[in-house]
Amino acid sequence: MFKIRKNEIEYENKSLRLPIDLIAEVQELANENDISFNKVVIQCIRYALDHMEQASEK
Repeated sequence: MFKIRKNEIEYENKSLRLPIDLIAEVQELANENDISFNKVVIQCIRYALDHMEQASEK
């Protein structure tokens, strides 16, 4: 299950273009949990990668 965390990690800058509705949804989640938009995005990506189907499982 996805759970918001407030841990610190080392960062590198990378620009992304995201749909406006997705930005609003992520920002709302960040506000509700009193963490940055960036931290929510990182955690969502990590969760997706950790729970992605492997090619052999398809």
